[in-house]
Amino acid sequence: MPVSVNQGENIRTFESGPGISQYTQDLIDRDSRVFYHQTLSSPVFNVVEKAEGAYIFDSEGNKYLDLHGNGVHTVGYNNPKVLAAMRKQIDEALMFAPRRFTNQPAVELAEKLTRIAPAGLTRALFCPGGSEAIEMATMLAKQVTGKWKTLSYYGTFHGAGFQAISIGADPHFREGLGPLMPGAIHLELPDYYRNPWGWTNQEQIDEEYLRQLTVQIECNPGIAALISEPIFYNSTVPTRYFWEKAKAICQAHGILLIFDEIYTAFGRTGKMFASEHFVTPDVIVVGKGFGGGVVPFAGIIGREEFNVLGQRSIGHYTHEKNPFCAAVSGAVIDFVVEQGLAEHAQELGAYLKAGLEALQEEFEWIGHISGLGLNLGVDLVKNRSSKERAVDEAHRLMAFCMQRGISFKLIQGNILNLKPALVITQEEADFILSTLKEGLRAL
Repeated sequence: MPVSVNQGENIRTFESGPGISQYTQDLIDRDSRVFYHQTLSSPVFNVVEKAEGAYIFDSEGNKYLDLHGNGVHTVGYNNPKVLAAMRKQIDEALMFAPRRFTNQPAVELAEKLTRIAPAGLTRALFCPGGSEAIEMATMLAKQVTGKWKTLSYYGTFHGAGFQAISIGADPHFREGLGPLMPGAIHLELPDYYRNPWGWTNQEQIDEEYLRQLTVQIECNPGIAALISEPIFYNSTVPTRYFWEKAKAICQAHGILLIFDEIYTAFGRTGKMFASEHFVTPDVIVVGKGFGGGVVPFAGIIGREEFNVLGQRSIGHYTHEKNPFCAAVSGAVIDFVVEQGLAEHAQELGAYLKAGLEALQEEFEWIGHISGLGLNLGVDLVKNRSSKERAVDEAHRLMAFCMQRGISFKLIQGNILNLKPALVITQEEADFILSTLKEGLRAL
């Protein structure tokens, strides 16, 4: 039957197969009747009955290698170590700790997080989700600098809170809300493939974006922080030089550098934190996979000298030291370290990227491949010279792969966003490559 697939404001349909059961259709209909509708969340196109390892399973018994997972499936769904930590915490009858009390899981998690963080980041604070963590990091920057403006990049997403939406500057989330947070200034997102000048020299491209950064800072006194993903949401990987110079510019003007690693933290890019490929920021924000795919949990890690707000609050959350969530997140970190998932992501990511590059040589549809580790983007184009986005073709390819057991999302309408669980095997990487090859041939 036809199934609606929601990608931003574009809703496409594709044939999902021979049909779905009455149970599935009824649940989809009930979902439509009871939830507020919003693009990116509705309409739904299937029912998940189970999730395990790198896979999700629908109500018809089909399984899909999940290359999206909303970023929560870092250690795989229903990870045994995570489940064991949950059961232990339940058995100990400590699921919540009121404010002004601490508990062992929360303290151990904070210690663990600061041990694996880049050198110099020694203080942590937790909260229910990534949006709140962005809010905390921004408020921390404003409080310690005494400034109130922010810099960030157009088109990015940093969360659904009011301040996070203002920082993110994605029109999709801002329209119809009226005035947002004052002082949220935005920069053009660095792009090495589709920059507006048609340049190919990376140093030349870097210098222009750095010039824009300097101009905005000089023309807007009072900037507290530059907030950005170290690797952008469309899998564009800035150069090390870019981030080194950007950090130096920020330091020269008393501006904090905040890295949003909600998607990239804990091994996804081949290092525990994506910032380790570039520079150490003043604050790192973590979330999504931090909760092991079973609880919502997030936090920030920052420098010792920022611990000067004992008489104020930047993260007054009911669950800021939730022992149950902390036990889960501690198990996530332990599993990533013990299983060497960062190293695995580096090796398997390089293998997968090499396979994608081989497909690029064979198929003109692939204009560009970007990313690090198991954080990859495949940019489909109608023409390699014009770089026109192949939006319809990308949706057809996504539907083809879904029908054959691979689920992923599209970025900017045409970029295949490939972010599997870090527990996938080389055999599963080969399955991704062979399926994409069949789909590209079908185009």
